Amino acid sequence: MTVYLLPQEPFFPPVAEAEPDGLIAIGGDLSAKRLVQAYAQGIFPWFVEEDDFYWYSPDPRLVLLPKAFKASGTLQRLVKKKIFEIRVDTNFEGVIRSCAETCRPGQDGTWISEEFIKAYLEMHDRGFAHSVEAYHDGKLAGGLYGVSLGGAFFGESMFHKENNASKVAFFNLVELAKQLEFNFIDCQVETSHLVGLGATLIPRTSYLDLLAEALKRPTVKGKWMVK
Repeated sequence: MTVYLLPQEPFFPPVAEAEPDGLIAIGGDLSAKRLVQAYAQGIFPWFVEEDDFYWYSPDPRLVLLPKAFKASGTLQRLVKKKIFEIRVDTNFEGVIRSCAETCRPGQDGTWISEEFIKAYLEMHDRGFAHSVEAYHDGKLAGGLYGVSLGGAFFGESMFHKENNASKVAFFNLVELAKQLEFNFIDCQVETSHLVGLGATLIPRTSYLDLLAEALKRPTVKGKWMVK
């Protein structure tokens, strides 16, 4: 396989040419135009090394169909207690910076560099990136962010400062996806937690078919509202 060095133009090679780990290209930039094109082709940036961005399209791919979501009884009871106040798109920068500061098992650092933060803030300003936030006593306790195109939501990262805050945020993301009639939530790579919530690994070819169908729908841009 060949890993492509991207030109200045927002171009990506066919994802079928990706490495076994999903790496498809290196370089380019994080302009909104390139990011939108990447997600539309089933590609996402994962990390930066020596000022080069690394772009991936893993096979298989973890996706969650909103109707397949399985909330445990514990999570449902937690949501009903309304311990956390849920807001959407009110503090995107706070969420992405909190995700960047979160220590994760098996990782020395984070891929969410200042370049990533700046790029996704622009995506948010353009109405493509969104955050779901959980507050406790008026303070940001957890949340997640991702990108929306057509009928697809591409989850990027989540964090919690208080136990269960990110779980409640994710529950509300799924509820929002149902309200917006989204085709799927892209979870990117497998985690036991997300599989336990109903996410499924599918071949990349099947993922691309789902994505093509989702992109037939208009993108719900701008700040989202919680009903």
